[in-house]
Amino acid sequence: MEKIGIGVDVGGTGIKLGMFREDGSLLKKWDFSTDTSDNGSRILPDIAESIQKNLEESFHGKAELIGVGLGVPGPVQPTGYVEVCVNLHWREMYPARELSELLGGVRVEVGNDANVAALGEAWRGGGEGAANAVLITLGTGVGGGIVMDGEIVTGKHGLAGEIGHIHVRDGETESCNCGAVGCLEQIASATGIVREAKRRLAKEKDRQSGLRAFGDNLTAKDVCDLGREGDALADEIMETVGKYLGETVAMLCMTIDPEIFIIGGGVSRAGAYLLDKVRVYYDRYMKISQNRGRVVLAELGNDAGIYGAVKLVLG
Repeated sequence: MEKIGIGVDVGGTGIKLGMFREDGSLLKKWDFSTDTSDNGSRILPDIAESIQKNLEESFHGKAELIGVGLGVPGPVQPTGYVEVCVNLHWREMYPARELSELLGGVRVEVGNDANVAALGEAWRGGGEGAANAVLITLGTGVGGGIVMDGEIVTGKHGLAGEIGHIHVRDGETESCNCGAVGCLEQIASATGIVREAKRRLAKEKDRQSGLRAFGDNLTAKDVCDLGREGDALADEIMETVGKYLGETVAMLCMTIDPEIFIIGGGVSRAGAYLLDKVRVYYDRYMKISQNRGRVVLAELGNDAGIYGAVKLVLG
């Protein structure tokens, strides 16, 4: 009988699932929309139903489900307690315990989605083979995850890896979504890049730039693309992004000293253009030693979460 593990990446708008063999090879992946109505009470039952349906379709009852790994968008304490997942409308719950009950007692492990994605990238992605890795995800916000000795680092209160909320800029006046000011997320996220660009366009009204043609529809991709193509203002904005990312990587290097730093998320699609800028400032702020963690791009894309989630139960 085939032994199967399932990885589940729960997002505010969609849920991604992957079916894996015991050796970690991906057999099948699928997704469906997240039903956040009624305080997200349907999410776990929907996941359980989807898992059971796909196992039956694929193996007709001739497979053993050895475990389910669950990545959720919020801090997870070592006990599995989730105080809040804002985007899911969850509060004060033990999702792994609840999903296990829905699946008839199958082992379920839960972790923060960014931490789980870091585990996936360290296992089968940009950091494959690295026991110690840091993932920085540049999406709508800036997420992060830390893996040390092959294990996710959550910290005492589930806050380890909240890299996007490290303070990097003095003089900032607008508040981050977390309530603080000057967070990395305010600059290096897709939202932050657009905000930075609009600030510069408003401040330098007479300066020519292709960015102006996009108006209110400007995206982070537009800024990255124009910067790569030689638009001076766009390139300066991305230089600022690279500066603060490089500074953050240097601080993390001197704090936890991983083997590798992995840059992922939608903004990372800028590829070498972004990575080269990060490395310049990483080198500038990290003079103490040349024997240090490399900075690379993530490779698993949107699948990092399901790989990391299933790794929680495959060991």
